[in-house]
Amino acid sequence: MTSRRIAITGTRGLVGGALADALRTDGDTVVRLVRHEPRAGDEARWDPTGREQERNAAALRGCDAVVHLAGAPVAGRRWTTRYKQVLRDSRVLGTAALAAAIASLDTPPRVFLSGSAVGYYGDTGDVAVTEDAPNGTGFLAALARDWEAAAAPAAEAGVRTAFLRTGLVVARAGGAWAKLFPIFRAGLGGRLGNGRQFWSAISLADHIAATRFLLADGCELAGPVNFTGPTPVTNREATRAMGRVLRRPTVCAVPAPVLRLVLGEFAEDVLGSQRVLPTRLLDAGFTFRHPGIEDAVRAALDRTA
Repeated sequence: MTSRRIAITGTRGLVGGALADALRTDGDTVVRLVRHEPRAGDEARWDPTGREQERNAAALRGCDAVVHLAGAPVAGRRWTTRYKQVLRDSRVLGTAALAAAIASLDTPPRVFLSGSAVGYYGDTGDVAVTEDAPNGTGFLAALARDWEAAAAPAAEAGVRTAFLRTGLVVARAGGAWAKLFPIFRAGLGGRLGNGRQFWSAISLADHIAATRFLLADGCELAGPVNFTGPTPVTNREATRAMGRVLRRPTVCAVPAPVLRLVLGEFAEDVLGSQRVLPTRLLDAGFTFRHPGIEDAVRAALDRTA
């Protein structure tokens, strides 16, 4: 396979860092887009506000693909009015800046993969949804809608543009799921709320493999692509899987009122149900290495996975 030049934002994060390593292993040249002056040979500075468009265009010039994964963390902080604006700006403005830079190039990259989230669908209850489902309600649904819309200039310039609507990434070293492992190891794990809400999760290895799948020259997928495992489970089922793998009890349930007290508005998304299916990946022939939640949890604990 011919070596490609691929620009990535968010390489300090869980998924971005793992993707950069995987692409280098494939023989690709990775350009890490950073907001500071470059400190390493593989770094290029970009401006996520979009005010320095020429700088952004220069950073992307000669790239075969762009993968945009940067964004302020959703979990871990209360959603104050100010922080919700940070969440929005870090996604919408950054995506718009990259899309404008891509569209301005005489020879743009062939593909633009832009992060998104299953929050797009809002609370789906027990209903299984695919990429054809409508936009839901709530802060995250509106954010994901505007996040994706900001990529329009790239698509309008003829660049294949896909949105990685990502669910919970099951990993030991980072992301929201990583916070669960020490709790469950201590025997303090349990369901959240009534535990009947569906969680759509994907192993880190499958997320990276799916991204590489979308980057392949023969891939034609564009638009929304659900990055979730093929078998969504309830929070209660995920809790039991964690207990089985870690061989710990899972009796310490956290009532919904306590979650609302601790997490504020974000609690509604923790307690909400999202039964999301990766239909477009499956129809395109992608094969999951860790299709079930127990598979994903075991993979997260396997250093060779």
